[in-house]
Amino acid sequence: MPDRYSSINWDDLRFFLAIYRSGTLRGAARELGVNHATVTRRLSTLEAALGARVFDRRPDGLAPSQAGEDLLEAAERVEGELVAMHRRIVGRDDSPRGVVRLSVPPAMLQSFLARELVAFARLHPGIELDVDASHSYSDLARREAEVAVRMADEVTEDLVGLRVIRYRKAIYASPAYVATADGGKNLDPDVHSWIGWGAGLPYPSWPRDTPFPNLPVRHRLFSNILQLQAATEGLGLALLPCFLGDEQPGVVRVPGTGTLDGKSIWVLYHHDLRKTARIRTLIDFIAPAILRHRRLIEGGSVPTSEVSASTKN
Repeated sequence: MPDRYSSINWDDLRFFLAIYRSGTLRGAARELGVNHATVTRRLSTLEAALGARVFDRRPDGLAPSQAGEDLLEAAERVEGELVAMHRRIVGRDDSPRGVVRLSVPPAMLQSFLARELVAFARLHPGIELDVDASHSYSDLARREAEVAVRMADEVTEDLVGLRVIRYRKAIYASPAYVATADGGKNLDPDVHSWIGWGAGLPYPSWPRDTPFPNLPVRHRLFSNILQLQAATEGLGLALLPCFLGDEQPGVVRVPGTGTLDGKSIWVLYHHDLRKTARIRTLIDFIAPAILRHRRLIEGGSVPTSEVSASTKN
């Protein structure tokens, strides 16, 4: 390795990578759980050790200088080696004890999975669950999570796990809102609208696959749970997973609309951890736990006795 790296405190590379990935000092501070002054001080120490600036200050944030680009390759290599070493060490553990970091979509956690995780904790008191309710893909390679439940059509090649089941969606609204549309038969674009995700557009693409493609999206809430709450209050129609909408007493399915195809539910983990006892114990529990709610997940269309899961290696 070049001599100019010999005086680096390698812990400073964590700060360098956090700044690079967030683009700002404040963003890095939030990611690392420290204050802004600490990040500034560690960056100054790193630049002094290198004798060069690693970031250029711009109006929209920080961008790596040429020295920073050179350092990035080395920093990511060191990070990767440390993470791989940690995974190998953790992977040798053969007793079902310790902490498991689990990432789960909030809607599934609210609907049925929280109850199942309580049952798991009672069955395995030696395993502590650290649960992150998140829509985003936690980076399993960097150990932000060790097991992740995700709703997706496909997942990246470096992950292994189970494609457990495909969920169904339906259109929900409050009973009072449905009544204003003659039971869903007369939806007026001037009066009725979607609660959705959108992208600031009144007519995003996703309503085209529904029975009401001409209704505008007037309200955008980037969470299924918030959309459900808004629909309960009569704000509009919401396209939601059946496992969430069917359990909410404040909404009903819009009559005559049926169900729509959703995405697959996956249980994922990194291949280096597949033999770790506590990871294996949770995986072996969570896939059958999801399938116990098959009728709810598939909108009540499939008998509970028909259960299966496919493996991704």
